Amino acid sequence: MTQTYTITRLGHQGDGISDGPVYAPRTLPGEVVSGTLLGQFLSDIRVETPSDQRVKAPCRHYKSCGGCQLQHAADDFVADWKVEVVRNALTAQGLEADMRPIHTSPERSRRRATIAVRRTKKGTLAGFHGRASDTITEIPDCHLLDLALIAAIPVAEALAVLGGSRKGVLAVTLTLSEGGLDVAVKGGKSLDGPLELALAQATEKHGLARLSWDGEVIAMRQPPVQRFGAADVVPPSGAFLQATKDGEQALLQAVSEATSGAKRIVDLFAGCGTFSLPLAETAEVHAVEGEAAMTQALDQGWRRAQGLKRVTTEARDLFRRPLMPDELKSFDAVVIDPPRAGAEAQVAELAQALRPVIAYVSCNPVTFARDAKTLVNAGYTLEWLQVVDQFRWSSHTELAARFILNPKT
Repeated sequence: MTQTYTITRLGHQGDGISDGPVYAPRTLPGEVVSGTLLGQFLSDIRVETPSDQRVKAPCRHYKSCGGCQLQHAADDFVADWKVEVVRNALTAQGLEADMRPIHTSPERSRRRATIAVRRTKKGTLAGFHGRASDTITEIPDCHLLDLALIAAIPVAEALAVLGGSRKGVLAVTLTLSEGGLDVAVKGGKSLDGPLELALAQATEKHGLARLSWDGEVIAMRQPPVQRFGAADVVPPSGAFLQATKDGEQALLQAVSEATSGAKRIVDLFAGCGTFSLPLAETAEVHAVEGEAAMTQALDQGWRRAQGLKRVTTEARDLFRRPLMPDELKSFDAVVIDPPRAGAEAQVAELAQALRPVIAYVSCNPVTFARDAKTLVNAGYTLEWLQVVDQFRWSSHTELAARFILNPKT
């Protein structure tokens, strides 16, 4: 039975929400919509009264593809909404901050994407999954991905022909690097001699920098270098990398400003050196990361670079073994960039260590606000906050913030 609803707000996933609550994807506040209610979710949605913020989606794949959630909304609306998501998370913890203008990465700037590929009777089907669906939508005109990534989709299809199963879906992660295309495949057939040979030949045929299969490197024609400041780093296959170079630079600029003047910096959840290596141009850095392969890549990048100050590395699980106050006391600035869960245990120790400056980078406003509350209660001031939107048209929001220790603490 079709019913009518008025959308009052957007949720954290970008869905419109009506009283109930009733969730209606790809709707906007103020719109009157109709559809069929299945549990709390509206399907077969028809927009009866559109918002003046509604626009025609720039990408022709938007209706069937699940890669974006907000292409139906004006860019200014999306920017304001993302800033408001952060502000609301802070307000829920009784906090506020000087909110700088949002930085949004341009279209077609994603340098990394995981393509779903399924073998079919006629060949292959490659693209993104539809929203909450196993259906794969082809994306030859995607407005998110760098054009070089779109041009590489046939590589993913070729690999599925070689090692994909008709029963499963291959996940092929394509990453642009200074050395060429870096490809990591998951969900394929088990490796044997003939398959390994075929994959090595495919690496050569398609001019790939590196190919790995379920975590095992098959071949590397050229090092898939990522450049962090003055250093060239070869990350482990599948290692974390900021989604866009533009977004990475915006976060780095904020972190550099936040730690300006520091002589000794500790970088927590350092990855392969996104922040550590550029910061080493002016300060000594101790980089701490849970994955040993990533700290090794960071260390090698530092050793090959010229003109950087000393960088030391430590492989350590900061969730189970956070750095303690006595280990933090020699640093005059802290950089922390945890995963979505935040860094509750490590932040508790930072609250005790009372370092002069903390630069916090986050991909989850809710856990950031929780951690920020701990720091503020310990005597820090949240001086400013920069929202960075490198996941354009998605509900995903990132930020960088500066905390300073109150003089009387």
